[in-house]
Amino acid sequence: MFPYRQMLKLYDEERSLRNIAAMTRHSRQKVTEVIRLAEKRGLKCPLDEEMTDAWIEDFLYPEKKLEASGRYMIDFDYLHQELAKPHVTLTLLHEEYVRKSQEQGKIPYAYRTFTEHYHNFAQKHKATLRIKRKPGELLEVDWAGSTLFIVDPDTGEKVKVYVFVATLPCSQLSYVEGSLSMDLAAWIKLHQHTFEYMGGITQIIVPDNLKVGITKHTSKELVLNKTYEEMVRHYHSVVMPARVRAPKDKSSVESSVNTVSTWIIAALRNTQCFTLEEINQEIRKKLEEFNHRPFTKKEGSRWSAFMEEEKFALTPLPTEPYQMSEWRTAKVQPNYHISVKSMFYSVPYEYIGKQVDVKVSGKVIEVFYNYMRIASHLTLHGKYGQYSTVHDHMPDNHKLYVEQTPQDALDWAENIGEHTLAVVRFLMDSYEVEKQAMKSVFALKKLERTYTVYEIERACKMVHQITNRPTVKSIQTLIKNNKKADAENAFTQKQTHEQNKHGFTRGASYFGGKNK
Repeated sequence: MFPYRQMLKLYDEERSLRNIAAMTRHSRQKVTEVIRLAEKRGLKCPLDEEMTDAWIEDFLYPEKKLEASGRYMIDFDYLHQELAKPHVTLTLLHEEYVRKSQEQGKIPYAYRTFTEHYHNFAQKHKATLRIKRKPGELLEVDWAGSTLFIVDPDTGEKVKVYVFVATLPCSQLSYVEGSLSMDLAAWIKLHQHTFEYMGGITQIIVPDNLKVGITKHTSKELVLNKTYEEMVRHYHSVVMPARVRAPKDKSSVESSVNTVSTWIIAALRNTQCFTLEEINQEIRKKLEEFNHRPFTKKEGSRWSAFMEEEKFALTPLPTEPYQMSEWRTAKVQPNYHISVKSMFYSVPYEYIGKQVDVKVSGKVIEVFYNYMRIASHLTLHGKYGQYSTVHDHMPDNHKLYVEQTPQDALDWAENIGEHTLAVVRFLMDSYEVEKQAMKSVFALKKLERTYTVYEIERACKMVHQITNRPTVKSIQTLIKNNKKADAENAFTQKQTHEQNKHGFTRGASYFGGKNK
């Protein structure tokens, strides 16, 4: 029998390949092949007693047993690699295998024998078996029923810590973290930490029907929380919640929750921590022990199974992590702004009075109407009451005010008349801040929409006769009073004209007639 065991033992003793070849009386090329294949398969010293030369040969060269049968050889590594791809099954791979064997003029194995050989290969050579679960396909998430506690350093009060558990069904790798709350923000953050720990994202996420993530779940309809749905879409995954009262839909996480409750939660029952960061550090230590603990019925551990069998199948993390956002509704005010956390953001003035959806994040405010984005602003921070206004959102008359310059104001006043020009100059000199002066000038210009140029100039002339400190308010009052006085004078003149229009009327007797 070929001395596989001796070769591996000598290599473990750090003998050179030349010495091993000389001691076993085989070529250095063959020694190199055996050692490299053993490293690939994960076979290391010390070797168990049951690992005889025959066992090792079967382990390193599983195809040798099949070679004697005369049938077309099965490429087990190829099968194992292809089964990791979406929608690939052993039935499909067997059909391809049969087609190749016929092209080579060889006899293929029947489907039942084909699957038995692969099953034996997977159990012996791989840490996991991909017949039931594909790598990188599912991530099951849930809250553990048991909780931990931290101690408030000021009051000595025990504060409850909820435990989040996520599990990959294929490799059984788990992620565990504590949280002081079970709200939406914590739910999103813990998902992100899970993806970072695993270094990728699965195709499907299977949560329980928690209200924080699932708004409605029936046999006909599934409605996710908007923020949760957005987060999942950002990571290019989908959510398929477990059916109500169907624990088998997420059996892996249910099993992991029980195991985690023993090896992590119960193990930390006597550990006293004062902050969430401290207890999560202790949880992380226990988690590493848990994931690296050897399997009882097969080779490897959860971590080795994940690294060898599943990590490659995960979707890579996006370049930018998801930014937590919150959805609100708001009504567009008459000044074409909406209020969000006591800050004001503009939308196109055509939406005044409409109800809009607002996506709020730490960086950006986005406004939607009927699922169409109509505005976007950088989030305002600091003092309440700040405004973020986009020029294109304004009505045309408001744009005129924003675009107004001091020279434009003087040119306009000069066209009205010398008294209006004097008022505008006074207003511009009376304010330290130019924007305040232009606001007053704009209010004066708005009078032109209602009154004639003559009426504005006359009011400005009158205000100069009354005071040396004219105001827009006083000019508005004078124009209204002048308008009223003009209307009264016009009415009086009309009445007088009507009375003067009726002269003396002669009777019939004046023309020789007789009065009856």
